[in-house]
Amino acid sequence: MRTAFAGALLLAGFAVASCDGDGNKADANGKVTVVYQADTIKPEDRQAVAVIRKSRVLEQVADWVSTSVALPHDLVVKVTDKVPPGVTDAVTQPDGRTIFVPPPFLTRIEGVLGNVVKTVKRPALFPAARFNADDLTALSFQFVFGHEMGHALQRQLLLSNLGLEEDAADGFASFYTVNEVGSGPSLAAALLFDELARKEGKLTLEGLSSDHPVTQQRVFNFLCYLEGSDPKRFYEPLVGAGYLPKTRAPLCPQAWAMLDFGWWTQLKPHFSEAFKNQGDTKQKNAHDQLIAETRPGSHIRPAHRARTRTKPSDPS
Repeated sequence: MRTAFAGALLLAGFAVASCDGDGNKADANGKVTVVYQADTIKPEDRQAVAVIRKSRVLEQVADWVSTSVALPHDLVVKVTDKVPPGVTDAVTQPDGRTIFVPPPFLTRIEGVLGNVVKTVKRPALFPAARFNADDLTALSFQFVFGHEMGHALQRQLLLSNLGLEEDAADGFASFYTVNEVGSGPSLAAALLFDELARKEGKLTLEGLSSDHPVTQQRVFNFLCYLEGSDPKRFYEPLVGAGYLPKTRAPLCPQAWAMLDFGWWTQLKPHFSEAFKNQGDTKQKNAHDQLIAETRPGSHIRPAHRARTRTKPSDPS
């Protein structure tokens, strides 16, 4: 057993302000739109793009942000080969108004996960029917796209960071997917990043000095937030089964509570009018959970039998 794993064209449009009965603007918030620039996509990348397009994982994230957050500007997500010079991965522009998704990047992800399906034993938490390259590609890229959306929100809303922006963007990916989608994206992303870490081989100075966390470390962060979000559900499939080390597990409920409360609090001043009541409730609940997790002794867990190998379990 290996160690922890680590359509129709959607046209972009600018948000149009509607008016209420008194002629006042009812909603002039920026909107997130997803554009597939089909005429730029090479034949060898059409399969991977079709998987993402059919799954609508990009639209799910975009719709949540458009509905929940009062963006000051429109945000366009472009799945296109017409990207800025040097761009090979998904990337968010400095102003947070454009996210580029290069099709070859999606093809690379699908290739890596195709190898995972062939060489990695399926985690019990992951349904057999979804342990295939297409589903893993869609789920893992929903997490990756959540990371880019985290960047976009930080830049458009000028959010404060208490650490590196890349850590915060990873945090938003966990915050959004765990709360709104379920365990699948975190698990699929962990499988993807674990395989990428193996392909990277020995750590280099460049890898250690990157503004991104070390790839394998990101795997454990993804799993820790997931486990901490519901230890009763995820302890045995993740920690008991050996995917998340027992030494890390006691810290995960508080880590999740801090992340969850942190993102709800950062977004609270920017909730849309339609989402404000719901968002305020979620932020309060997250605050209460954080208080509970920071009480003395709250980190103590029952003893579990140690496992010698690390390995995850149930995407939604």
